[in-house]
Amino acid sequence: ARKAVRDDAGGGWRLTGQKTWPTRGAFCTHLFGLFRTDPDAPRHNGMTYLLVDLRQPGFTVRPVERRDGDEGFAEVCFEDAFVPDDMVLGEVNRGWNVAMATTGSERGLTLRSPGRFMATAAKLIDLARSLGSDVPADLRARVVQGWMDAQAYRWQTFWTVTKAVEGVRTGAESRMVKLFWSELDVRLHETAMELLGPHAELVDGDFAQWTKGYQFALAGPIYAGTNEIQRNVVAERVLGLPRK
Repeated sequence: ARKAVRDDAGGGWRLTGQKTWPTRGAFCTHLFGLFRTDPDAPRHNGMTYLLVDLRQPGFTVRPVERRDGDEGFAEVCFEDAFVPDDMVLGEVNRGWNVAMATTGSERGLTLRSPGRFMATAAKLIDLARSLGSDVPADLRARVVQGWMDAQAYRWQTFWTVTKAVEGVRTGAESRMVKLFWSELDVRLHETAMELLGPHAELVDGDFAQWTKGYQFALAGPIYAGTNEIQRNVVAERVLGLPRK
């Protein structure tokens, strides 16, 4: 477990423990995370949200290779590492509130730009056109639907930004957005895989980008909270369904 012990002499906190799967952790200079600062507090209390500078003693970063071969994630170990008070985000022992605001923004706005899916949908159209009349009608329909869904996500993002500017905080509906974009990414790449047929197995050349993109898309329904959990939360908090 990650914990932070008060260092009054230094004006900050001493960190121990580890954090696994920080995004871009293999090559980032900073990370943020929740650290237990009151071991006697109830489950969601007694945690503080800290911004950590990894460019100092006390941190060990071990890259974790992804399925597509890139080192994007890492395991970070804290060994009596020091963090000053000005790196505390929000209030001490109230870090859970900051974390929930962060994850809400991440799922509904900042984690995946609509440009990513619009670009993928455009490339999918180009791929289908390059195959000409050999593309079955059902796959053509899926290509068109993918483009429409990417546009829908684009306009949804505009709506989310507008609400944020107006001071409206996103709630459980951000989980519905995460469900949409993560499964859209998989659908777009699955369509490409079917269009490519045997060529989808290639690991280099012109079609390799689709193979690698498909491998990465499969992670979308898992990171930032699995889609199964997101559906449970939507069922309970949006639809008002019972927990069981």
